[in-house]
Amino acid sequence: MEESPLHPFELHNFIPITLGGVDISINKAVVMMWVVVAVVSTLLIIAASSRGRVPGKLQILAEMLVGFIRSMILDTMGKDGLKFFPLIATLFLFILFCNWLGLIPGTYTVTSQIIVTGVFAGAVYLLSVVLGFVLHGIKFLGILVPPGTPAWMLPLMIPIEIISQLARPVSLAVRLFANMTAGHTILAVLFGMVISLPFYVSWLPFAATLFVNTLEVCLIAPIQAYIFTILTCVYLGDAVTLHGHSEHAH
Repeated sequence: MEESPLHPFELHNFIPITLGGVDISINKAVVMMWVVVAVVSTLLIIAASSRGRVPGKLQILAEMLVGFIRSMILDTMGKDGLKFFPLIATLFLFILFCNWLGLIPGTYTVTSQIIVTGVFAGAVYLLSVVLGFVLHGIKFLGILVPPGTPAWMLPLMIPIEIISQLARPVSLAVRLFANMTAGHTILAVLFGMVISLPFYVSWLPFAATLFVNTLEVCLIAPIQAYIFTILTCVYLGDAVTLHGHSEHAH
């Protein structure tokens, strides 16, 4: 029987653990998250400890990342959004390195699990809602009323806006999960063709595998991390400024 291309996404417990009826077992996804945290933390600590008048390559890279994340926040939330820099930076770097490290053969792509992206998306959206009510109180419900909407259209527009708001965490979670899963499934199929086809034709799927893998590393992985993070900035920015309609441009 041929192995399913979705086989790499299956999870098997290394150490079964149950706490209060909740399964918190250690599996490959959990280990990969630990590895990602360790790698990102180590790189940033080394970059910060090696500061000098002549910056090294790692320090330059860290400064570029800080500048990039800072510009994302300023473009979507303004200077008031810089208070969220630790959250935004952590989210971006964690997703980026989960995507990148998951491309190494034998590892696991954490962001290919809908439960992981769903928890991230749900937490981000819940934070934006809580923040909106903390800052604006009941006036935050004004986010459900598009600017300039005539009073007679409110019974129609408000339900539409409620659905739009509820769709935010769903679309945020599914977008990242679907893109990472699709890319890795294509790689698995192509690699399977390399193994199964005769040598004189196997170079075609092998070349395609190299192309798709390069595409994943250089474009798909960083772009998906960027999209998730920029939409997080948009949601938090909507809560801070009480403008709920910048999402429609996306």
